[in-house]
Amino acid sequence: MSSLKKALIVFHSPIDQTVGIENAAAIFSAAKHPRSFVSLDTADHLVSKKSDAAYIATVLSAWATHYLGEAEAVGADLKAQSGKVVVRETGEGKFTQAIATEFYPLRADEPKSYGGDESGATPYDLLLSGLGACTSMTIRLYADRKGWPLDQVEVTLSHNKIHAEDCADCETKSGRLDLVERQVRVSGDLSDEQRSRLLEIADKCPVHRTLESEVIVRTSLV
Repeated sequence: MSSLKKALIVFHSPIDQTVGIENAAAIFSAAKHPRSFVSLDTADHLVSKKSDAAYIATVLSAWATHYLGEAEAVGADLKAQSGKVVVRETGEGKFTQAIATEFYPLRADEPKSYGGDESGATPYDLLLSGLGACTSMTIRLYADRKGWPLDQVEVTLSHNKIHAEDCADCETKSGRLDLVERQVRVSGDLSDEQRSRLLEIADKCPVHRTLESEVIVRTSLV
């Protein structure tokens, strides 16, 4: 711990039944400055309450800003208007990008095997994330509207290139195609009929429809 050579913050709750205060104190004592300790008076070990999680995130964000330095702050001034996304190179690495949406900042990069720094999601990660999030939201909206006992939705996605000739139900018969495989897991006291219907609803997701429709991208120089 003394050789960490990084700023350290320790969060601990006095009501934590899994990790005692003596463990948190040992970590804090072994660390060198700069170090900080935050007591979470109402949190359990798994931080199951939303209010506690939000408090930790707020404190951590403010605390970390002091230690990030200039390089990490690149792109912090990037803003996007409603309905738009702005992407800008950060200059930190060969591919590192700062992304601004209307409300939340994101980062994109490539794996080290491609010459990137792995400091953010890859472009295809972001594409799949959009489809996965839309799928989950659409299923949730439908289940809630029906009053079905859906506890949780989980969507796993992957992207690959395949030969068109290997796709029996594809209109394109030559060259290579993009294949997105999506696995949907729904938990709850649902009947087989309800589960089948939710799987059908996954294909109604707006992002899914966009990806399978004719997409026009118009590019201009500004």
